[in-house]
Amino acid sequence: MTDIRYEQWEPVIGLEIHIQLNTNSKLFAPSPNRFGDEPNTNISEVCTGQPGSLPVLNKEAVKKAVQFGCAVGARVAHFSKFDRKSYFYPDSPRNFQITQFDKPIVIGGTIACDVDGAIKHFQINRAHLEDDAGMLKHFTNFAGVDYNRAGVPLIEVVSEPCMHAPKEAVAYAMAVKAIAEYLDISDCNMEEGSLRIDANVSVRLKGEKELRTKVEIKNMNSFHNMEMAIEAEIRRQCRAYTLKEEIKKGTYRFDIDKKETILMREKEDADDYRYFPEPDLVPIVLTEAYIEEIKKSLPELPEERFKRYVTELHLPAYSANQLVIDKALCNFFEESLKICPNAKSLCNWLTVEFAGKLKDTDKTLTDFGGNIARLVNLIDNGTITGRIAKDVADEMILHPDKNPEQIVAENPDYRPMHDTSDIEPIIDQVLLENPASIADFRAGKTKAFGFLVGQVMKHSRGKASPSVVNDLLAKKLQ
Repeated sequence: MTDIRYEQWEPVIGLEIHIQLNTNSKLFAPSPNRFGDEPNTNISEVCTGQPGSLPVLNKEAVKKAVQFGCAVGARVAHFSKFDRKSYFYPDSPRNFQITQFDKPIVIGGTIACDVDGAIKHFQINRAHLEDDAGMLKHFTNFAGVDYNRAGVPLIEVVSEPCMHAPKEAVAYAMAVKAIAEYLDISDCNMEEGSLRIDANVSVRLKGEKELRTKVEIKNMNSFHNMEMAIEAEIRRQCRAYTLKEEIKKGTYRFDIDKKETILMREKEDADDYRYFPEPDLVPIVLTEAYIEEIKKSLPELPEERFKRYVTELHLPAYSANQLVIDKALCNFFEESLKICPNAKSLCNWLTVEFAGKLKDTDKTLTDFGGNIARLVNLIDNGTITGRIAKDVADEMILHPDKNPEQIVAENPDYRPMHDTSDIEPIIDQVLLENPASIADFRAGKTKAFGFLVGQVMKHSRGKASPSVVNDLLAKKLQ
């Protein structure tokens, strides 16, 4: 059996991210841009490619593309144009797609993202406007096509082949998604197809400079599946080269059950698409004043918010990234900060404690309003201990309409012990049971003190006031 030394190979990954823009109407037609309606109801002559129908550009889609370009530090082109890309599928009623080939609206740009605790920067090659195709729907005995999606505006964000691990590709894609969400140019719902990702993957021996044959993986419906798909393709190519097998340029899909990539069709080259300038649309001409106006109106973006959380709120980089990568969570955190000033503790309760408790429920953080922030305040002001707070949180999930103060008031078990006459016997018992820890403490091992405090809290079922425990224990040890 041939030994496959995967560590000798370097993956090279580039992503093409298709982002549906949330305009009211389609890119070239007045038909509604809306998901979930009855099939073939949001269509017009333009959407279905009727003879004589002419496209008219949606200027709101142009604005959203410019917003994205400004947000990633790209050069927004003063002159860009549309082209026809010919291909013949049932979901493309015109038998061509209107896209941008050699003169895209956005050129270059950089995405900064957290990869395993380190900030990395990845380069965008371009982002261009184009319209979406319809959807093929397969039933038991027949297939149909729904043209509601035909003509929906997209920006396709094409990266440079600059990623070298599946984790890097996932971090980059999540960062692009977050930027689009913060700009409010798309809802980025992957389940509904508002954000779709194709990955171009090749491998080469470490030290090689030239790129080898790449393959494209399509139809990945989650970041988790994308990471698995890219990993599987990397290993497939490493095996093939080791066994002297040919890698053919093609389009693949990921089989989630087999955990492997499957060839769908051989890949077309640019010449096969017969690109030529779109004759029914004039070029897009933008002024510098228009671009500057949009740049000045941009909201606080994920990278800026991340820096603020680390420098001003002193959050760990990992925690800050967990927040900013999820716009809804981050906005909830921002609102909660107005009630609770303890950013670190609040972040922990949102991203760890409540995130874990809500995982198997149908509830979300927004169901609790400001109550999670109030719960953290109860800990900080000594009303309850952290251990009691976990039980209160469980009660909050069962009764989202109750605030934590009310829950604590109704249950005597949720009131911490402050009376030294109640706590002192527990401390005496712990000291009696742990003579070795006492000796360690007196020998200068400060961790022993923390251990003893933990034992007292355990014996009191988390009800003893931490400040009282610390004071009493310190006096007894002296």
